[in-house]
Amino acid sequence: MKRCILVSLLSLAFALLLPPALLRLLPARSAAPAAETLAPAESGDDLVRPGADESVTVSFLYDGKVRRLTLAEYLPGVLAGEMPAGFEPEALRAQATAARTFALFRERRGSPAHPGAAVCGDPACCQVWVDEETLRERWGEDYELCHARILAAVADTDGAYLTYEGEPILACFHSSSAGQTENSAAVWGAALPYLVSVASPETAGDVPDFVSTAEISPEDFRETILAEYPGCSIRESLPPDWLGARTLDPGGRVASVRVGDVSVSGTKMRSLFGLRSACFTLEWTGHSFLFTVAGSGHGAGMSQYGANVMAREGKTWREILAHYYPGTELSSLTA
Repeated sequence: MKRCILVSLLSLAFALLLPPALLRLLPARSAAPAAETLAPAESGDDLVRPGADESVTVSFLYDGKVRRLTLAEYLPGVLAGEMPAGFEPEALRAQATAARTFALFRERRGSPAHPGAAVCGDPACCQVWVDEETLRERWGEDYELCHARILAAVADTDGAYLTYEGEPILACFHSSSAGQTENSAAVWGAALPYLVSVASPETAGDVPDFVSTAEISPEDFRETILAEYPGCSIRESLPPDWLGARTLDPGGRVASVRVGDVSVSGTKMRSLFGLRSACFTLEWTGHSFLFTVAGSGHGAGMSQYGANVMAREGKTWREILAHYYPGTELSSLTA
């Protein structure tokens, strides 16, 4: 079991960083007849319908080729890549449902990044997907145990997915938050009613390397800022005078930081300096610029470590999903 956790933690470095292009798809509707396979579940156990995942396929770009996989074939590779197999079963079930929902959302909306396929294995675009050979290498002698936990989580949520006003939602997720998740508008500029800031329970005691640092030399800091903002006044001043006010958004992440005479968004600073999240402090130490960062990922949607803490506290996968995607409903594919 320890190996399940340790080797899978590497995958959390690839928490989803969804591009703005994905949100531009929201007004669109797919002409494909996929809607005929989707039906609201009535309640309770009706959400889980054995065989439902085997009846629906997604177009998947992998190794430069587009193939159609059933959800039953696709989801175990995503779940194994996105969440440690040693996490609590209810957290794994919540993740499996979010991954299923994301795939259905993309199958309906398409993707400008790869028009011929709904999803790909690039975490910067879609969801991580790991093949069996890689998993056997990662898990070693614990492969059977870890794989069984992954398959169980997918089977235990067979066909279940999240909807808002009858449509699959953009069920994005991230590794960990520092007390609060983020509004989608703060990340991508598009406000979605189910991607709003909510409390997330994980702390430094729950998350390895919860706090990270990045030390940037004044030369590199100046070069990076000027490459993005050529007219910035730091060209004419010294490092101690480069930093100004830092403002926070309701989710506790940096909304903006003043650099010279330019206001730089927290998400832009994260991108420019490769930070793990936009929840950071920034200071001049006298010889370098020091970022101190809490959490990991864009912060929108479900926190994976937060889901694991909630599961340890006795919350079910349904309760976890309702918390991180408020206003949504659970529906089920028909088998």
